[in-house]
Amino acid sequence: MSEALHDAFGRPLASLRVSVTDRCNMRCRYCMPEDEYVWLPRESILTFEEIARLAQVFAGLGVHKVRLTGGEPLLRQDLATLVEMITRVGGLTDLALTTNGLLLAKQAAELRRAGLRRVTVSLDTLRPQRMLAFAKSARHADLLGGIAAARAAGFERLKLNTVVIRGFNDDELADLVEFARAHDAEVRFIEYMDVGGATRWSMDQVVSQREILDALSRAYGRIEPLQEKGPSRAPAERFRLPDGTTFGVIASVTAPFCRTCDRSRLTADGAWLLCLYSEHGVDLREPLRCGATNEALAALIAATWRARSDRGAEERLGLPQRGALYQLDRLRADPHREMHTRGG
Repeated sequence: MSEALHDAFGRPLASLRVSVTDRCNMRCRYCMPEDEYVWLPRESILTFEEIARLAQVFAGLGVHKVRLTGGEPLLRQDLATLVEMITRVGGLTDLALTTNGLLLAKQAAELRRAGLRRVTVSLDTLRPQRMLAFAKSARHADLLGGIAAARAAGFERLKLNTVVIRGFNDDELADLVEFARAHDAEVRFIEYMDVGGATRWSMDQVVSQREILDALSRAYGRIEPLQEKGPSRAPAERFRLPDGTTFGVIASVTAPFCRTCDRSRLTADGAWLLCLYSEHGVDLREPLRCGATNEALAALIAATWRARSDRGAEERLGLPQRGALYQLDRLRADPHREMHTRGG
């Protein structure tokens, strides 16, 4: 494994999230609340070969974890082919996927055979009618079928992501813990973030980590924080219930983890973003398609990362009055600001 680059705050370049498409088959309120969107031109989307080549360049600079995202990544045709290509990149120790699960039942076994190691499925509610109202999708059964198929396919770890929003699903925390336990998975509760398409975000809708832990303590008793072995740069803090069941909380609104963030994002059309809150990215597609060598691409990436000083969530925490990061007109002006374009 190559020695990692470090940014201005000593954070390594170690984890890369790759969006393979900006399109999605759900309309979740925290990401894509509108009915219509401006999509990236198809000719601008990176090919599998281009993605694999960039993965190789990043791996040579110390990246050892890659996660495929979207939009909804399973909408990208023949995704297993890309998985197989990335697994051949030297230096990578982990390849994972985040999905809404609607198409997972049909693809889980093929993805596992191709070399995908881990899967995270978004599960915001166990109630079909709530999903219909919140995400404009009546396919709750398909989501649950995808989770079952992922477990049957034998992935190393199965995680469930739940964005907790006051008045929507904050009464389902214990139910989601029980569901995860029954499916040999681990749930991650995520504070509702003021990013990208969350144009209707407000602080009063955020259920904080403290509130989540208090609610689960009332249901289960004493909750013990887990001490991770070695230096942890994972966004989730993990906890254990009295019976040994584990779960995580990503407190990116009330307790940002900028100080240890080692991840960056590559949009489906090749813009490299150093922070989820970044206003702009570095265009890697243009030099890639204009004949830049791997060495030239690596030099561009290295110089950019060394100068990185982003700490978007911490800066947002310090605002005296905090609202949504973008309103609709600013999102429409640049689709790269959308969460479904830059990847969650």
